[in-house]
Amino acid sequence: MDWIARHAWEAWLGVAIVLGVAEMFSLDLILIMLAAGALVGMVAAILDLHIAVQILAASAASLAALAAVRPTMVKRLHGGPELSLGHGKLVGRQGVVTEDISGLSAGRIKLAGEFWTAEPYDDTISIPAGETVEVLEIRGATAVVHPVARLES
Repeated sequence: MDWIARHAWEAWLGVAIVLGVAEMFSLDLILIMLAAGALVGMVAAILDLHIAVQILAASAASLAALAAVRPTMVKRLHGGPELSLGHGKLVGRQGVVTEDISGLSAGRIKLAGEFWTAEPYDDTISIPAGETVEVLEIRGATAVVHPVARLES
């Protein structure tokens, strides 16, 4: 017991290193929080505090890290950009009308280098060829579009 009292900071450092290495294999961010607590215990040992205080400091730091830091880190690491797959990635893009579009008959647009059948979002409007449109929705193989407003000069 006397050896532990004299070398407590080294023991805490060893525990922190072992937990840090184990974290590299688990990747769940729990063991690294415990390693952070062990480092706090090491600081308490360097300050020559009683072993009970060292254990309480390490436990408190570990619990605080698990409760406050880990959820934010997990959210940040597991979150990423939202992926748009398939035709959904075309929604919001602009295309050019190649065949007139009206509520009575579907036309065609060139969108992302491909030709698509297109219908107007508002059945009461007609969109002539050459106009720029924005894709609001994809229904099957048909793009639902709305004309993009132009600034008159």
